[in-house]
Amino acid sequence: MKHTVQPKVKALRLYRSFHKWIGVPLIIFFLVIGITSILLAWKKKVELLPPTLKTKVENGAWILPSEMVRIGEEEMRKIGEDPEVDRLDIRPDKGIAKVTFKTHFTEVQVDGYSGEVLSVSTRHSDWIEKVHDGSIIDFYWTGEEGAKLTYSTLTALGLLFLAFSGFYLWYYPKLIRKLKKS
Repeated sequence: MKHTVQPKVKALRLYRSFHKWIGVPLIIFFLVIGITSILLAWKKKVELLPPTLKTKVENGAWILPSEMVRIGEEEMRKIGEDPEVDRLDIRPDKGIAKVTFKTHFTEVQVDGYSGEVLSVSTRHSDWIEKVHDGSIIDFYWTGEEGAKLTYSTLTALGLLFLAFSGFYLWYYPKLIRKLKKS
């Protein structure tokens, strides 16, 4: 009986040590991911995303998307921000378009009929998302996806290891007790 229990006890101690030394440094990353996950899930309720406004025009023809982009770029020039557009998010049901930018987290909402600027706001959810997936490092320093891929891969592998070793740490003491009884 001692020959079957002793290796399991040694393995259990080894896994406990690995579990602790891998888990302790990863706590910071898991906290960041957990907190940002909650914020992203609640982004509309806690106003981390500017509310989508509606057109003030009853009927009319849509202005061209290129005109919406030009209006967004002009707004950025007025406030001294980089005008390079990242996306144009057209919302036909609301009659507006959201213009977002590559180098900052500003959003310009443009009335799709009149071309009037309805709002200029910071999209807090965009930078929180970048913190969440690790791409904030790439956004500010490298411009590539290296940090995001490294962060996501190491964190995922660490989480998988902790899940398996956690199961092992839970299950093996039960198995050892059972072997000692028999």
